[in-house]
Amino acid sequence: MLLPLRHENMEGRRWPVITIGLIALNVLIFLGTYWTMQDQATQEVPVQKHILVLAATHPNLQMPDDVAQWVSFIREKNPRLWQQLQLPSQLLRDTIGVESGDDAALQEQMNSLVQQWHDLQAVSIVHRYAFYPAHPTATSYITANFLHAGFLHIIGNMWFLWLAGFILEDTWGRIIYPIFYLLAGVAALMVHAWTNSGSYVATIGASGAVAALMGAFLTRFPNMKIEMIWILGLLRAYRFKAAAYWLLPAWVLMEVLYGTVFGSASGVAHWAHVGGFVFGAVVGYGIRKSGLEQVAEQGIQQKIEWVSHPLLAEANEQLEHGKLDEAVVNLNKLLAEKPDSVEAYRMLQQVYWRRSDLPACRAALQKLVEIALKAKDTDEALRAYEDFKSAGGEHLPAAIWLDLCRLIEDKGDLHPAVAEYEALAAACPNEKQALLANMAAGRIYLKRLSEPQKALKFYQAAAASPVPHLDWEPTIASGMEQAQKVLGVSYNPAVKS
Repeated sequence: MLLPLRHENMEGRRWPVITIGLIALNVLIFLGTYWTMQDQATQEVPVQKHILVLAATHPNLQMPDDVAQWVSFIREKNPRLWQQLQLPSQLLRDTIGVESGDDAALQEQMNSLVQQWHDLQAVSIVHRYAFYPAHPTATSYITANFLHAGFLHIIGNMWFLWLAGFILEDTWGRIIYPIFYLLAGVAALMVHAWTNSGSYVATIGASGAVAALMGAFLTRFPNMKIEMIWILGLLRAYRFKAAAYWLLPAWVLMEVLYGTVFGSASGVAHWAHVGGFVFGAVVGYGIRKSGLEQVAEQGIQQKIEWVSHPLLAEANEQLEHGKLDEAVVNLNKLLAEKPDSVEAYRMLQQVYWRRSDLPACRAALQKLVEIALKAKDTDEALRAYEDFKSAGGEHLPAAIWLDLCRLIEDKGDLHPAVAEYEALAAACPNEKQALLANMAAGRIYLKRLSEPQKALKFYQAAAASPVPHLDWEPTIASGMEQAQKVLGVSYNPAVKS
């Protein structure tokens, strides 16, 4: 058994009240419905069996359209079961009370059973609120996501909801996140209906919506490490960490495999998981690229942690009332006390922007980039850098800029990374960081992007750098030699000036 334990970012900036609320709502609904659903199933199953035996042994009996369609579904999907029902054992007959008699008596018996089943369905939680692909209702697209079939079912779903949900709530805020969750549940059930057209099997559980959270987690935090535990038997267990970018795709591929091989026979809505995951990945990427996430982030930044320090609270109130000079004074007091306060620099940047003091705004954002890099907060560093450029910033100090370039490369964004390396090298030609930037760009083009011509250009720029680089000569020469070899050009060590 393979289970996730935690991931690298298990601390949010504020209480994840929506995620906690969703979990609480699911648990309360489960506790309020589970035993009733079990009792209702105990009453309903014998009636269903009785109807099936009568329908299989006396195909001339009349049934309402809804019952006839259900019987046809069972006959088509379970031909072996249908053969057994056509020749029921005496034990089965005695158990369900099948009586012999003429056609009229049997028809009366069938009519009585159908009426019993309809009466049971009228009060059945599953029939009223679960999702049936054969006859979906508008409300069932929502309600089915909050019903669960057992303790393991809800515990598993709620654990995954917690792991993926609270960090997305912290990123998207308390408006986008719950809307996404509800729409994800609808999308997952739609995919399930498409892949199980005409099915009379009830579908319940939050796993489709939770799978969407996992898909969004993948596109939003692809490099985040997830700690897993692999349980082998009762006495052996192994822990390991894996990045989301390969662990989550591996999971969804397994769902595709199970859905293809077993379909609905496994009792698990595998295609609902796949549909939810794909929906989450696509919409999560769209939220980030559309700017909605940035809008949500601004709102979050204005609300979080201002009350954690009196100076922040006072500065926030002064900002809201347009007392910008007083806010600057309080924020500088706080920074004298806490020089690495992200909240203080974020608010200070807003104050300077309101004052149209762009140089001071850029200085605050530059410091914010530096603090975020030191804390290895990738998202904050990139967000601050984008704001820095929007405020008219041309380039960061070479050392900070190089760290940022490496961070972008580590994220796997290779083309943006080489663009930043190239900009750094052009802006600071006499700095050591420019030499390292040229070498890094050459390495990426040669080994990761397979563009040896561009790689050679950067290695040649590194070789011609005015910065002393005797220690790097072998690396530069090796890079030039490999690039020229790929290009089919004989290596000429003289090509370095």
